[in-house]
Amino acid sequence: MYQERVLSGMRPTGRLHLGHYHGVLKNWVGLQAEFPCLFFVADWHALTTDYDEPGKIENAAWDMIIDWLAAGVDPNRATLFIQSRVPEHAELFLLMSMMAPLGWLERVPTYKDQQEKLSHKDLSTYGFLGYPLLQAADILIYRADRVPVGEDQVPHIEFTREVARRFNHLYGREPGFEEKAREAIKKLGSKRARLYEELRTRFQQDGDHGALEQGRALLNDNQSLSMGDRERLFGFLEGSSKMILVEPGALLTEASRMPGLDGQKMSKSYNNTISLREDADAITKKIRTMQTDPQRVRRNDAGDPDKCPVWQFHVIYSDEGVRDWVQKGCRSAGIGCIECKQPVIDAVLREQEPMRERAQTYLDDPTLVRDIIADGCEKARKLAQETMRDVRESMGLDYG
Repeated sequence: MYQERVLSGMRPTGRLHLGHYHGVLKNWVGLQAEFPCLFFVADWHALTTDYDEPGKIENAAWDMIIDWLAAGVDPNRATLFIQSRVPEHAELFLLMSMMAPLGWLERVPTYKDQQEKLSHKDLSTYGFLGYPLLQAADILIYRADRVPVGEDQVPHIEFTREVARRFNHLYGREPGFEEKAREAIKKLGSKRARLYEELRTRFQQDGDHGALEQGRALLNDNQSLSMGDRERLFGFLEGSSKMILVEPGALLTEASRMPGLDGQKMSKSYNNTISLREDADAITKKIRTMQTDPQRVRRNDAGDPDKCPVWQFHVIYSDEGVRDWVQKGCRSAGIGCIECKQPVIDAVLREQEPMRERAQTYLDDPTLVRDIIADGCEKARKLAQETMRDVRESMGLDYG
């Protein structure tokens, strides 16, 4: 059944840094106020590249979850869970692998890119080739219609849509589908039936996506329909057969502008990060020792903020007044580099203070985190089981 739902996940890499916060977690915190959200630890995905080092995954997962909570992800507003605790992900992945063309997997842009980037690892494995299909299963099993991604991840969402479309085409074709759909329309009542037909025509003939959304809302609001009739009408609305898996949409997010301490992208592999919840003294020391404009050797040398990594932090953390002060002071040598860095230090410490406070509760009592995840896994699994019931039935595997 169609429902607004957001799904996103992260591989367990351990403690997160400011790049993760500004690139992903701030967005999650905003989304949980607007939509039902599911956020998961993609531990099986970690095995696609780190299958030879599985021992580090568990601790990395718990550290990452604490950072989620510290950043403001609220378990009362979002469902937090661990991928491997919901085995239905693997079942759907397996069943979809029976009908997913090999060429679709080989043409995913990141397949060859990652092999080149991680050339020191043997990634000629079935799991690595199939990870986009596992990613598709993660999304499709919750019938999530919104997946927050950056531009580089859009091909993965399109791949997922193609898989859902192929699955629905192969397994959603029940005998007498149109006749059954027509009978189901009558059950809406004359007024709603006319509206449904009008919206269906507007979408299929004119490509009016607003009509599609109205039609979905009309069906969701009608509680008298059986599950089977509802799914038939969702499929009939879109011009397909019975809709078993929902095609998701990409919810485009801005790329993180968070630079590292050296001006490159913030990344653990570059050793240029500031971790969430990092000790205040360590943060102060890291920023104070940041590289600045290499042309500004002495205090009375004029500098160029555009060539200084510290300026990139000001762009994110400082208001217009402070940025103006930096531009004028640096270019005239009116302020020194240590003076310039202080507002950044103050801003980062202010941002992290509530994170450290929130995290301390969970560090003092780790069972709180375990309980949140246990509850989230249970909620997620119920949703996954609903989808798998329909998938098995459509494939003739229910043996009822």
